[in-house]
Amino acid sequence: MRQDTREQVKRVLLVALAVNISMTLLKLLLGLLSGSLAVLADAMHSATDGFSSLLGLVTNGLSDPEPDRDHPYGHHKYEAVGALAIAAFILFTAFEILQAAFERLRTGLQPLRMDSRELLVLLLVLGINILLASYERAEGRRLGSPLLKADAAHTSSDIWTTAVVLVGLAGALWLNLSWLDVALAIPLCLLLVRVCWSVLRTNLPQLVDQIAIAPEAIHQVAMEVAGVLNCHDIASRGVLGQQVFIDMHMVVDTNDLPTAHRITELVEEHLEARFGRVRCTIHLEPREYASAAITFKGTHG
Repeated sequence: MRQDTREQVKRVLLVALAVNISMTLLKLLLGLLSGSLAVLADAMHSATDGFSSLLGLVTNGLSDPEPDRDHPYGHHKYEAVGALAIAAFILFTAFEILQAAFERLRTGLQPLRMDSRELLVLLLVLGINILLASYERAEGRRLGSPLLKADAAHTSSDIWTTAVVLVGLAGALWLNLSWLDVALAIPLCLLLVRVCWSVLRTNLPQLVDQIAIAPEAIHQVAMEVAGVLNCHDIASRGVLGQQVFIDMHMVVDTNDLPTAHRITELVEEHLEARFGRVRCTIHLEPREYASAAITFKGTHG
């Protein structure tokens, strides 16, 4: 059974929420004082970081790893839903930054009311974001939480945002290149879209019940167990390394029910030793039902 790590995940998200709110307020103040649309856009991005951490806290509270009467397969998908919502925040951020850049071009490039002190503050913000992203990513790996990993990806995107803003503002102030921060907005948006796609690619398969383990690999492990004559119609779903559900039909070399049951238990033990946490549903069939088709009949291939 999956270990309940929600309290540990909650503590990490509370730290992230506090940091993101502080960074948002600081950037917002700098943007208003300097008149920099780039800094204001960066503040909006930090605000979405805060929203994502808040959403993560709500989602984490719903993501109980223990099955219950209403959720007999557990609550693992709540984390994936939360991660996808964070991906939506990332995509929203990309459009907001791009919109701010075009708005600045439309209204004209006005000189900024900013000096080196504001740049040093943004550099400090950048360092704090790097530490926060590293902390969330490390805890996400340790706890096996896709929610923390997705939030770390969002925090990492804020690192790129702040870095680009720093480069643009430094060029505008020291080289008199007021267009530089606007010109860098487009590749920044592409980076954010890439982060969004990474989060989607990681979490969407779990929500659509994409195959978790190749049926050929499951078949190989099952057939290595003494007493198994045939297994077919194999299907799997879930996340490898977290929780995988396996269904299969099996023919065993016995007519004794207790012996047949013991063989199925051995198959599950072998699968768990090979692939990690699994939950198997094995349908025993008579010998004449043996099939050469390994994969579930509804699939193609």
